[in-house]
This record gives sequence, C-alpha cells and structure tokens, in this order.
Amino acid sequence: MTNEVKDEQQQVKTQPVASNRKQHKAEKAEAKGQKKTWWVQIRLFPIWLRIILVLALVVAAIAAGLIIGYGYIGDGEPKDALKWETWQHILDILNGKEK
Repeated sequence: MTNEVKDEQQQVKTQPVASNRKQHKAEKAEAKGQKKTWWVQIRLFPIWLRIILVLALVVAAIAAGLIIGYGYIGDGEPKDALKWETWQHILDILNGKEK
C-alpha cells in the first residue's frame, strides 16, 4: 500500500506543475500580444511630421554644403551661395550664354 500512496502523491505533484506551465505560457503569449499593441499605439512624432522633418534636414544639409563649398572652399562670399543671381550666372556659363 505504501507504493500506491507514493504513486498517487507523485501524480498529484506532477499534475499542477504541468497545468502551471501551460498557464504560464498562456500568460506569456497574452502579455506579448498586449506589448505589441502597446508599442504601436505610442508615437512621439506622427509619420507626416517625420517626413517633413527629414525633408527640412535634407534642405538644411544642402544649404550648408553650398555655403561651405562656394564660400569657404571656392573663395566666394558664403551668402552668395544662396542667391538666385549666382545660380543664374552659373547656369548661363554652363549653357554657353555668357562669354
């Protein structure tokens, strides 16, 4: 009889552990689903604002490159790099309109 009692005790001990594992896995899966939804909902900057910000940074980088290239490397006046007359003069030279 003692063997039967030990067998019953072992079965009782193993059954809750198995159900606890299943329950734990289910809770983990549920938590992952909640975390995924939580991550999508939080945005510091909307997508349209990100696009505008990137475009503004690209324009600023181009302007800075023009000023550095024309003004400091090219021995010109840095302010002139952003004037339309300067670029019209450069285009005229490229098209052969100016001697």
